[in-house]
Amino acid sequence: MRTEDLLAALATGLWRWDSVSGAVAYDAEAARLLGLPAEAVTLSQSAARARFHPADWLETKATVLLALTEGSLAEARLRVVDEKGTVLRTVRSRARPVSRGGNEDGYYLIGTLQEIPEPLPGTAAQGTPVTGDWRRNREAFLLDAGRALAEAMSTAEVLRVASGLSMPGFSPDGVAVFGVAGDRLSVIGRQGHRAGAEHASGDIPVDHDAPATEVVRTGRAVYLPSPDHYRERFPAAWPLARSRHRHSWAYLPLIVAGRTIGAWMAGFAHPMPFSPDERSVLTTIARMLAQALARTALQETERELADGLQRSMLPARKPDIPGLAVAARYVPTGGGLQVGGDWYDVIALPSGRTALVIGDVQGHDVRAAGIMGQLRIAVRAYASEGHHPDAVLSRASRFLAGLGDTGAPGAGDGWDPRFATCLYMEVDPVAGTLDIARAGHHDPAVRLADGTMVIRPTAGGLPLGIDPDSDYPTTRVVLEPGETLLMCTDGLIETGGHDLETGWERIREVFERPAAPAGGADHDLESLAEALVQAVHGPRSHRSTGPLAARREDDVALLLIRREAEVCLVGPGSAPVRRTAVTVAQAEPERIAGARQQLRDMLHDWADRDQVESAVLLLTEMVTNVLVHTDGDALLVAEVSGRRGDRRLRLDVADGSDELPHPRSPGELASSGRGLLLMEMLADAWGVDPRGDGKCIWVELHERAPEGPPAR
Repeated sequence: MRTEDLLAALATGLWRWDSVSGAVAYDAEAARLLGLPAEAVTLSQSAARARFHPADWLETKATVLLALTEGSLAEARLRVVDEKGTVLRTVRSRARPVSRGGNEDGYYLIGTLQEIPEPLPGTAAQGTPVTGDWRRNREAFLLDAGRALAEAMSTAEVLRVASGLSMPGFSPDGVAVFGVAGDRLSVIGRQGHRAGAEHASGDIPVDHDAPATEVVRTGRAVYLPSPDHYRERFPAAWPLARSRHRHSWAYLPLIVAGRTIGAWMAGFAHPMPFSPDERSVLTTIARMLAQALARTALQETERELADGLQRSMLPARKPDIPGLAVAARYVPTGGGLQVGGDWYDVIALPSGRTALVIGDVQGHDVRAAGIMGQLRIAVRAYASEGHHPDAVLSRASRFLAGLGDTGAPGAGDGWDPRFATCLYMEVDPVAGTLDIARAGHHDPAVRLADGTMVIRPTAGGLPLGIDPDSDYPTTRVVLEPGETLLMCTDGLIETGGHDLETGWERIREVFERPAAPAGGADHDLESLAEALVQAVHGPRSHRSTGPLAARREDDVALLLIRREAEVCLVGPGSAPVRRTAVTVAQAEPERIAGARQQLRDMLHDWADRDQVESAVLLLTEMVTNVLVHTDGDALLVAEVSGRRGDRRLRLDVADGSDELPHPRSPGELASSGRGLLLMEMLADAWGVDPRGDGKCIWVELHERAPEGPPAR
């Protein structure tokens, strides 16, 4: 008897699908089961598809793809429908892919069709098609698992997600993830009190006779539906698995870009038949898990590379400057290699002084990091030669501009001009003087001895690398005992949607906060540096990974220096003095606006706001008078002394002219001559002190008691 006749007697048909042409050939029995005349027929793929329920066809396609991947038998249940979509019967299909042979591409899928009796009403048929709610639950589960694995930011997080997967209808009681390192296989993650114990002794050779090693060697899944299957197929590994009292195991390869990087084991405490649907879910999870592990491993390698690169660009140890406490921080951006163009440096100068540098190269990529390294070395070299701050920045600007000479616009990939901002400061800790040169960078901020923050306006030039011949004037600032100076990049100020103004206000809330009562100056400064970074990027534990990392838009570099406090009192029991000094040059009248803002910052807690505006008006008048009526610069010194509610503000404006001011009677349309009248009206006291090299005009205002009912 022919095979076809024997199968027909068993109501079993034969079919063959050609992957190249798409044609599907049926024998007579298979055609009858599909509702066609009982004779051999060949249909196109679309015509064959029309004979089955659409949902079943899609599931069958997924089962076939799974069989091709595993080289296993593809089994599915399909509902046969007529031209009107009415279900005629349910058939079971079993098929296996077979190579076309020779040098031909593609394959044949050869299989059988057999009718399945419909279950009686009120009964549950064993092995009925997996459709309906289970399929929807499976799809929801895979979407949720894929999202969780995609959001994992480290290998540890991926393993936690993998161990917590609860698959609908067949959740494992333990899972293990194996990684390949050379010719060894080891458990890199496990879950469940019995999970992976068969390999608990450590790593094993890849050529060992075990399910996980076979999966790694062949790249194909191993399903062990019962202990008997395990014992017969892997007798050497069975003694270790026997004590786990499991009933079923699934081992799947973790493959990325055609390379097997490990294996995933799911163990079940109950028998599992591993139907095509179940194998499909497990295979999908294994693919997502492999991609997540490869991605996080690459990210961790990049982070290690970035951290090493950045550490090599930063000072090797904490600087020791007599009379000054110093604290520094660098926090990389949250994306890519986590390395950018921000840097800081502390340089010992030949004069015995110390230079503090902070800068930011344009961009957040490897190119920016490379330029940052070159620029840092150049600045350190120029400073070590003993050049003054203005000369150091001028040379650094020419150096950076020269780096772009390897190409020109339109000349190809070599052209990538960059600029950089920089703040260079030479510190004399004995005198407390800071000689500052600025190249397009933010001005520094100073916290006065009583906690008030002011921005110190300084003269500046263009960012480095834009104009090789740009000048960088130097500004001298005095850091009084007990005062703290902050230098930072714009990542500390302008991230999170803040502009320069609102960013400084955010920093002010932290910078003006009282220092910790114990721990010493160094400890207090370290705590302040950490608090400033936390105000922008959250706690330290969230900076490398986690949701906060995604919000980091820019690198952060900051330097804090504090001059050791001395007795700085105006009398017994008095409060620390607030003092600031500003020089307004004849060629820079725009600096008057900065001086006004400094005065407002100093008087931020003054009781009477009208007095604050009066003080600002007097300052403007006094400084402008020097610029208009003399040929020299104006030196402004503002000082607040006393305790809150009973303080004194003194403004001194000195110039090099010997001509003393005298009262005048300006007409209604006169544009000048009212300065002394304003002093007489607004100041509590004022005067002129002649000096050997000029004069000093001063005014005093005494704080008025706050208005309102007396305190009880």
